[in-house]
Amino acid sequence: MPIDVPPDTPLKRLGGDSRPLEEWTTTFHLALVVLDPYTYESAWLLDTAGRILRNFAEADCRTAFVVTCDDDDASAFLGPWGREFLVFTDPDRLAVKNLGLEHLPAFVHINQANQIEAKAEGWHPDEWRAVAENLAERMSWRRPTIPEAGDPAPYAGTPALG
Repeated sequence: MPIDVPPDTPLKRLGGDSRPLEEWTTTFHLALVVLDPYTYESAWLLDTAGRILRNFAEADCRTAFVVTCDDDDASAFLGPWGREFLVFTDPDRLAVKNLGLEHLPAFVHINQANQIEAKAEGWHPDEWRAVAENLAERMSWRRPTIPEAGDPAPYAGTPALG
């Protein structure tokens, strides 16, 4: 059952302006990986998350990182991933709250009706694979291999609201 997200949830682009969620989902679904750059748990998953988002980069969805910090810290944390993908910063964690997240890292699929179709919190490869399979099915796309050799062992993550 999809979960409604307030359409006015602000998503601020790294180095850019803030727009409501409904403007980002007008044409495409969103595939978001939400990370807290101040925790080891999110850092451990950065390369895995980038690989998963890269898999969907040419599908009919927007792939992006949501990072719970300001622009400078987001750029420092993401490094080259921040130049490859759309990045939203959420230092006040309003988007995290509106997405109903309790643990980070998280993988969230939002449809064009501003509803969460699937989400996974913490790093539980089976749950992330289910989100990826749902997204791949909806996009008529191939799904990534999750987990892949070199991915971290499962862990619960950290509190999403800090």
